[in-house]
Amino acid sequence: MELFLELLKFTIPALIVFFTAYFLLKMLLDERQRIDRMALKQDAQKITLPLRLQAYERLTLLCDRVSIHNSLLRIRMPGMTVADLKGALLLSISQEFEHNTSQQLFVSETLWRIINLAKSQTLDLITEAAEDLDPQANAGLLVDKLLAAVDAQDAMPPLQRAIVAIRTEAGQLF
Repeated sequence: MELFLELLKFTIPALIVFFTAYFLLKMLLDERQRIDRMALKQDAQKITLPLRLQAYERLTLLCDRVSIHNSLLRIRMPGMTVADLKGALLLSISQEFEHNTSQQLFVSETLWRIINLAKSQTLDLITEAAEDLDPQANAGLLVDKLLAAVDAQDAMPPLQRAIVAIRTEAGQLF
């Protein structure tokens, strides 16, 4: 029995020292790992933040370029028919979006859906405006109908809503 008590006198303090050292080292290593992860995250953000800001900038420019007003200014030429203008508008807007598809990597899924929906609504507006018109008629008729349709929209145009969503998401970075 005495031997057992003597053994406990040495074992218990040794175990206390062991567990204290173990937990202190574990806390130190965990803190070091947390600091390393934070440093890696900051380094990654130094690289991705400019790319994300550039994506927001390009998507804002995209939405502005494919708006009805700006598309008409850029695409319409004298002598065009309704069919020519409709086709040119649809092609131009689709190509602009295809050219910027890679930007979806840098923005949220929700924002990309908003932008895609705005594109679809703009294409639908063009298609609906040209529906009742003679394809061989002067493109001025389509221009007038498109501008009237844009002005008649009660709410903000879809592409303008997309720009607001881009600004909102970009503002959350800071």
